[in-house]
Formats: sequence, C-alpha cells, structure tokens
Amino acid sequence: MRHLYLLVGLLLHLSGAVAQSSKLPPKPPIQPSQPYRLELPLESYSSDVLVQPLQEDSSVVLLIEKDPVLSSKTEYTFQKLNYKLQPGQTVPVPVPRGYTFREICAEGTDVYALFQGNAPGVLWVAAFDSRTGELGTGEFKTKRTQEVHDMKALDGNLFVTVEADMHLTILLLDLKKATFRFLPSVYEPLPATFTFLADSVTKRAELILSETNGFKSRLQLKQLSDSGQLLHSEFVQAGSERGLLEAQLSPGDSAARLLAGTYTLRDSRYSQGLFAADLNAGVTATGQRRSLRYYDFLNLKHFFDFMKPARLARMRQRSERLRATDRQYRHRYRLLMHDMLPIREGYVLVAEVYYPRFNNSTSNNLGGLYNYGYGTLSPLARYYNSNHLRRSEGYRTTHALICGFDRRGNLLWDNSFLMKEVEQTLLQESVRVRPLPDGRRLAMAYLKEDDLFYKIIDEATPTPNDWQVKIQTTNNSTTEKTTSTQQEELIPWYGSRFLAAGYQHISPVKGSNRDVYFLNVVEFN
Repeated sequence: MRHLYLLVGLLLHLSGAVAQSSKLPPKPPIQPSQPYRLELPLESYSSDVLVQPLQEDSSVVLLIEKDPVLSSKTEYTFQKLNYKLQPGQTVPVPVPRGYTFREICAEGTDVYALFQGNAPGVLWVAAFDSRTGELGTGEFKTKRTQEVHDMKALDGNLFVTVEADMHLTILLLDLKKATFRFLPSVYEPLPATFTFLADSVTKRAELILSETNGFKSRLQLKQLSDSGQLLHSEFVQAGSERGLLEAQLSPGDSAARLLAGTYTLRDSRYSQGLFAADLNAGVTATGQRRSLRYYDFLNLKHFFDFMKPARLARMRQRSERLRATDRQYRHRYRLLMHDMLPIREGYVLVAEVYYPRFNNSTSNNLGGLYNYGYGTLSPLARYYNSNHLRRSEGYRTTHALICGFDRRGNLLWDNSFLMKEVEQTLLQESVRVRPLPDGRRLAMAYLKEDDLFYKIIDEATPTPNDWQVKIQTTNNSTTEKTTSTQQEELIPWYGSRFLAAGYQHISPVKGSNRDVYFLNVVEFN
C-alpha cells in the first residue's frame, strides 16, 4: 500500500508538471543573435557618442565627444568600425572653441557633422570620407540662421532645415564651392512643419509641407534638384470635411510615386486614419486626386489590438449609429510617421501612436479669469489652463502601426506592435524595422534599458507582442550583470541587422565594476 501511495503521488506530480509546462508561452520562431559587441571606456557625464550607420559598405562611423578634465575645450573624433564592430581609423575633428554639435548625416560612405557657433548665424561643417580617412572642414557665416532642426546630404551638398527671421526654410551648403544660400522656394512662417526626403537614387530632394488654417489641412509637395533648384510644385488636398495632416513619399524610382500619411476630420490635432495617393494617376477636371484613398482606423484589422473586445464592440456600435445619421465617429490619436520602406509588393509605412504628458498643476495665478465664472473657471480661463499653462513633460508611445501598400496606394495588410509605454522627453522614433532574409517578414523592435522587445511581422498574421531578450555583455551575462543602462537607442543598420547602443554600468562577480559605452550587433537570421 505504501508503494501505491508513492506511485500515485509521483503520477500527480508528473501530471502537474505537464500542465504547468503546457502554460509556458510558445518559443519565438525567430530569436535575434548578438554576434558582436564593442565597449568603449566612456562615461555619460563626460562624453557623448553619435552613431552613424553606413549601408554602403556595412560599416559604422562614431562621432565621439569628450569633455577633458583639465581642459575647457571639448574634443571630437571620428572613428570607423567594420561590420564586426572592429575599430578602424580614428581621425580627430578640430572643432573650434565655442561651437556646439547640432546634426549628423551620411551619403554613401561620407559622413557630415554640423556645429553651430555662439556668434549669430555661424555654422561649421566637418566632412569625413570614411574610405580614405580624409577630413574636410569649413565655416559658413550665414548671419540669419537661428535654430537648426535637420540635415540631409545629396550629391555632396547639405540641405539644412533652419529657422531664420521667424520662418522655417532650407539652407543649402555647397561644400565643393564653400558657398551657401537660403532657398527662396522654401520659406514658411512659423509655426510650420515639413518632411524632407533626399533621394540619392533619383538625385532629387522632396519636401512635403503641411498647411492648415485651423479648420482645413492640406499638403504641398515641392521637388528640388541636388543643387536646390525648384523643379516641380503641387498641392494635395482632400474633399468634404477631411484634411491631410502629414505624409511620407516613397523613395527610389520616380516611376512609382506613392504618397501616404494621416488625415483628420477638421481637428488638426488628431488623426482619423490613413490615406494613400498615387501621384502619377493625375487629377480630375475639378482638381481632385484620382487615386486618393482613405482608411479609417476602424477599418484596419489590428489598430485596436490594444483594446478589450467588449470596448471595441461598443465603439463599433457607436460608429454605426453615427453613420446612420451621416456623421462619423471621431478618433483622438496622434501619430509619428516614419520614412516609407520599399518591399517586394510596394512599400511599408510605420507610425507610432503617442500622446503628450502634461503637468496638470493649476497653481499658476489666473487673476480675474478665475473669479469671472462664479467660483469656477470661465471658458477663457479653461482655455488658457488647458492649452498654455499645462507644461509638457514629455511623450508616451503606446503602440506602433505598420501597413503594407502596393505601388498604387491599395492597402494590402496592416498589423500593430503593442509597446510597454515607452516614455521620452523629446518626440522621436522608438520602434525600428528591418526586413528578414526571406524577403517577406519584417522584424520590429525597440530598446528599453537593457531589454530588447521585438515582434515578427508576417503581414496581417497575429503574433505575440511580448518577445524580448537581454542585451548581452562581453561575458554573455553569466558572470556579470548590468546594474544600469542609460541613453539607450536601437538603430537600423543593413540587411536584418540592428545596432543597440548606450551607456552601461556593469558589475562582474569578480573584479572591478566598469562604466562603458556599448554597441551590440542584433541580427535576425
């Protein structure tokens, strides 16, 4: 009888273990590898590193900024790394005293760094040929340049988005002739926003300007040559109550020009859905685009994956009731658009859904505005409190939308990547995308401290959102651990490779702790 009890207990234990193992999450079909890592003996309080990946020769160029202990002059160096992150040549950058780094970009294997001086309108450029190690520098006294927002390189010229005289414009720096000029074809009063695309294949620069009068929004497209000459200009606008907020233009062959972005219903703060237009399809006799297509978020398959089914059902029911009265359900989403990526069938568009975080303190003195409402805030006071006195404390990204379009703007599929509420001070891209070797699937990933979260996108097929791996240290984290990770970023590189980078404090089981700036190759095979 005793042996029988032992046998029954053993069977119960085994059945419990089997049941428990059946609840384990499925193993990801693809797990990223981290074949190479580089550590630089740098600390976050006395250095800064700008990472510029180069697809041309599968290399990386670092711009390293150091604040020496015994000197008031900041030191800069360019350092090239190969595809294994093995260090190559290091070239000092003789940045004059009184200049601050602003932007970095690349074209082919040439890397450009832009610095702004203390004197009004003065800029300084360093051009690094990463193949030969040759470094060229030059100063530009523009007088009018105030703030620098972006920089792109095209055929050796730099197109710099700047503020000048309360306008947003493009400053063209001709490095070969050592001359500069503000482009008269781009001169928009603030506040203004536009997307700038420099295409090395077509040798064209494309600018997409968002225009609004507070009620109606439209887009203006301008095509520039590599020397800054205006080649073509056109407007793209929607009919009825829709307005086009912002958009991206397909890169590469100009024979297929796809414009895709977000549209709104009157309120230019929020997106209602996506639109796509084949710019080569022409316009009607009334000036309307022949191929302008709209995709309300409710018509997408995966946009609301973050929402509980019961809540989504209620929202769809409300939308149907409004549609019966010739009205539309209005969404309140803000989207950060990425550059379009070419795929075999057409293009992929990625957009991150975010919202600003505000300081809701009402301690500011509203004076008579507060008393003018019989003890409550008057409409005017509520306006100032909600739009002027609330200070932004940063942004929170909740999920990313990814869509596949053909070259005519037809939506082929959509998917989404639910994120663990990534928070950041400045609004910038968090999610990165690279194609997998099979040419069909895509890897979406983002870095949060030393955790890499990723999702495999197979068109509209549902896949888990919570796959993750740790960023490995030199010893594969078996005899040491990372106690802190700062300024982490994930950078798309080439093929199916990403670069994970940032500052880490590492504590080994034996030996001394170390502070490093790390770069890890993250590859999806």
